[in-house]
Amino acid sequence: MSGRISVKYVNLPLQYEYLKDDIIDKIKNIFYKGDFILGSEVKNLEKRFARYCDCKYALGVGNGTDALFLVIKALNIGKDDEVITAPNSFISTAGAIANAGAKPVFVDVRDDYNINPYLIEDAITSKTKAVLPVHLTGRPADMNPILEIAKKHDLFVIEDAAQAIGTEYNDKKTGSFGIAGCFSLHPLKNLNAGGDGGMITTNDLDLYEKLIKLRNHGLRNRDECEFWGYNSRLDSIQAAIVNVKLDYLDEWHEKLRNIVTTYQEKLDGIVSFPRDKSRVNSTNHLFMIQCDKRDELQNYLSKKDIETKVHYPLPIHLQEPAKKLGYKEGDFPIAELQSKRILSLPIYPELTDEQINIVTEEIKNFYSHNN
Repeated sequence: MSGRISVKYVNLPLQYEYLKDDIIDKIKNIFYKGDFILGSEVKNLEKRFARYCDCKYALGVGNGTDALFLVIKALNIGKDDEVITAPNSFISTAGAIANAGAKPVFVDVRDDYNINPYLIEDAITSKTKAVLPVHLTGRPADMNPILEIAKKHDLFVIEDAAQAIGTEYNDKKTGSFGIAGCFSLHPLKNLNAGGDGGMITTNDLDLYEKLIKLRNHGLRNRDECEFWGYNSRLDSIQAAIVNVKLDYLDEWHEKLRNIVTTYQEKLDGIVSFPRDKSRVNSTNHLFMIQCDKRDELQNYLSKKDIETKVHYPLPIHLQEPAKKLGYKEGDFPIAELQSKRILSLPIYPELTDEQINIVTEEIKNFYSHNN
C-alpha cells in the first residue's frame, strides 16, 4: 500500500544519527592515541557505571554472557554444583552456568515474567551454590524474598541484569543487590555499544580483584600469571560509544516509560501485560504483551509493516542442550504458557506517537475481526 508508515522493531540508525558527531570524535581520539584495549575510555566507563548502579566497583568484559560466566567461575562454582534460575530467559543465562561446569536448575516464573521466589526453596539441594534471578524485560525480580532465602541457605545471589540497566526495586538499582550484577551492552540493549560488550558490578572487593585478573588471562601484571584465566576484555571503542550514550540513558528511560504508558492505555482490556508494583521503576527494555492468537496477530502485524518479536518462543528447559537435565514439557506451566502467548511490541526512544497509534490501532483491528 503506497504511503504506508512502517514500524520497525528497532531502529538503531536513528539513534546513531543523533549521536554520530560525538561518537566519531571519540573513536578518532582512540585511533590517534592507539589506546584500544582496557584503555582510558574503559576505566572512565567502569567508574561511571559503578556510580550509576550505586555500586563500589564495575569492570568491563567482552559481553553479557561472559559477565555471567566469569562471576560464576570467580565464585568457584563448577562441577557438581547447582545454580537456580528461570527457564524463560535467553539461552545464554543457563548456558553460562553450564559452561562453567555447574548444573542449571529451573524454577517457574510469575505473571511479571520473573522467577517466583516462593518456589525457590523447593529447588534447593545440598549442591545448590547460587540463585541467579533474571530481571527480564527491564522489570526487576522480587529481590527481598530472594535475598532472604539466599541468606537462610548461605547462597550467592548473582543478578542477570542484561535487560535492566537502571531498573529500581525499593529505591535500589539492579546490580546492587547480590554478590554481583551482570549487564549486556549488546546493540539491542537500552545502553548499547556498537558491538558486543558487558559489565559486572559488585560491592565485594575480593571478587572485584579476582575478576580483574580472570578477564585478562589471570595476569597479576604484564609478565606474571596468577591463575589460568580468560580473554574477555571490553575494548576502548565500545566503551567510548557507551560513554557517549550513558549521558542520555535516563532521558531515554523516561521516553520508554511514556511509550509503555501509552501502550497500556490504548491496549487495556484487549491484551494483558504486567504493571509496575509499588516501589518498582522498570526501564522497559521490552514491552511484552500476552495475547490470544499470538502467531496470527504477529503475522497480521507483519503484513501491515509492523515488526514484532517473541522473547522467547521455546523455554530453556525444552531446548536441545537442556535435555540431559531431565526436564519435560509441563514442568514449568507458567513459563510454558507465556511462551505461547507473549509478543514484544516495538519500543525505543525514537518511536513516534504516530507509530505507536498505528501499532495499537492495528492490534484493535485484528481482534475486532478475530473474536
